[in-house]
Amino acid sequence: MIDVTLKTFESEVVAASLQTPVLVDFWAPWCGPCKALSPVLEKLEAEYAGRFKLVKINSDEEQQIAAAFGIRSIPTCILVKGGQPVDGFMGAVPEGQLRQFLDKHVPSAGALQAEAGRDEADALLDAGDTDAALAHLKAALAADPGNDDARFDYARLLIVTGALDEAQAVLAEPLAREPKALRFLALAAWLDAIAFAQTDPRGQWAPAQFDDLIAQNKRDFAARYNKARVLTAAGEWTQAMDELLEIVMRDKAWNEEAARKLYVAILELLTPPPGKPAAAPGQSAGGIELTGKAASTQDPRVELVSAYRRKLSMALH
Repeated sequence: MIDVTLKTFESEVVAASLQTPVLVDFWAPWCGPCKALSPVLEKLEAEYAGRFKLVKINSDEEQQIAAAFGIRSIPTCILVKGGQPVDGFMGAVPEGQLRQFLDKHVPSAGALQAEAGRDEADALLDAGDTDAALAHLKAALAADPGNDDARFDYARLLIVTGALDEAQAVLAEPLAREPKALRFLALAAWLDAIAFAQTDPRGQWAPAQFDDLIAQNKRDFAARYNKARVLTAAGEWTQAMDELLEIVMRDKAWNEEAARKLYVAILELLTPPPGKPAAAPGQSAGGIELTGKAASTQDPRVELVSAYRRKLSMALH
């Protein structure tokens, strides 16, 4: 618990809430209910161990802040997340009710453990220790099975390292949901392309064998599509999208829009996650991001993805 003034409000509340929910307790020295509530809040702050941050604001001394929040009686507590107030309560409410309020808004212990595991995995990938990164992501997902970021990172890294059966198992749950998230569909499409390349006789063809068929018939969409799948499995993303675009331009609906769907999946695989810059070409298998937050913010794939999105848009209209 810390005391906040107008001078420190921006850093201790607004900026801090971008990382951790901040519970702002408006109080005054003369307020009896405030004195009853304060030790309960401090107890919960210690018990929740970093899941939220508690700050106190003397409403008599910091009237400008109290007025900005529309405080009319004390104690009043306001929860700030992402720089904005999201909920609050008035009065010295019971501890059980406080727990319900906090549990509604603050991350669970498992969620915090999962995020810490993802951060550690990022650092390990930056250091080149893929096996340890996999272990941390597996533990992160076990700690918080509902953490889709951890699930996506884990499944993607499993695919990159060739653990395809494990990746399929990790993807089973999100692929059973409705609606299905695009990023998990993209991983499933990648897995499907790899399976085709590994198990179908055509998966062993050289590009020239597909090209011979296409030269004989420009509308041999099956040949183009299978070539694109082989290219996708090999991480030849732009060449795969070029083949798929040829199908889309000639017949958008072919094979239940299979070409468009795989094209979109590749774009999704190449799009860096928000806040996690991707690696430069050559730093990861097939161009898929493996490095963590220490990677350069200059991502050469941003322009590539944008250009190929425009190409698809033009082909569809």
